[in-house]
Amino acid sequence: MAAVEETRVSFERRSFLRMLRRDKPASVAAVFLVIIIGAALLAPVLAPFDPYDNNLRNMLKPPSDAHWFGTDEQGRDMFSRVLYGLRTTLAMGVIAVAVGGSVGVALGLIAAYFRPLDNLIMRFIDVLLSFPSILFALAIAAVLGANVFSVTVALAVTTMPTVARITRGAGTVVMQQEYMQSGKAIGLSDGYMIWKYLALNCFSAVLVYLTLQLGNVILIGAALSFIGLGAQPPIAELGTMAAAGRNFMFFAPHVATIPSLVIFVVVLAFNILGDACRDMLDPRFRQV
Repeated sequence: MAAVEETRVSFERRSFLRMLRRDKPASVAAVFLVIIIGAALLAPVLAPFDPYDNNLRNMLKPPSDAHWFGTDEQGRDMFSRVLYGLRTTLAMGVIAVAVGGSVGVALGLIAAYFRPLDNLIMRFIDVLLSFPSILFALAIAAVLGANVFSVTVALAVTTMPTVARITRGAGTVVMQQEYMQSGKAIGLSDGYMIWKYLALNCFSAVLVYLTLQLGNVILIGAALSFIGLGAQPPIAELGTMAAAGRNFMFFAPHVATIPSLVIFVVVLAFNILGDACRDMLDPRFRQV
C-alpha cells in the first residue's frame, strides 16, 4: 500500500510540473518570484549602497544612472532599500505562513483523525474566525508593540484558523477512504497513518491556500507597517517606506510609488501562482 501511494504522489508531482510549464502566466509568476526571492536573499551583495547611509545632499533625487530608484527624504539609495525591504517583507510573510500554517495543519489533521477532539478544536477555530483578519492582526500588533516580531505573530495567528478548517475538511474526506480503514485494520500506528496518508492527501488543498494566503499576508503585513504598527524606521520594509514617502507625493512620487508597486507585483505574482496551483491540483481541471 505504501509503495502504491508513493508512486501516486510522485506521478502527481510530475503532472503538476508539466501543467505549470504549460500555464504561461503561472510560469512567468513563478520565475518572477524566484528572481525576487533571490534578489532579497542576495541584498547585501546586490545593493550598490548602504541602505541606512544618510546623505542629505542627495535627498529626494529622482531615478538616475547613479540611483536607479532615486533617493528618499534622507538621501538613502531607494534601490538598496527596496532590496532590503523585500527581505523584511518577505521574511514576515513566509515565517507567518510557515508557523501559522504548520499549527493550522496540525490542528486540522488532529480534528479529522481523532473525532472526539473535532468539536473542541473546531469551536476554538470558530472563535478565531469570528474576528476579521485585519482587525485581529491590528489588535495583536497593538498589544505586542509596534515591531516586526509583533506583526509576524499577528499574521501567523490570523493564518492559522483558516488553514485548520481547510485541512480538517480535506482530512475528513480522506478519512472516509477505504485505504484509511484498511490501514487501521492491519494495525498501523496513528502517527504513521496521519503522516503517510492523511497529511499527504491533504497536501494539495493546503498548498493552494497557503500560496494564495502568502500574498494576502504580505499585503496585511505591509498595511500594518504603513500605519505604524510594523517595522519602525530606519528598518527597511516596503510598507514603512511607502508610508514615509506619502508626504512627498507631489514633488518626489518615486519614494512612495516604487515600494508600493513592488508590493503590488509580488502579491499579484503569488495570487496568479496560487490560482494556477488550484486549477492544476483540482482533478476537475486536469487534462494530463
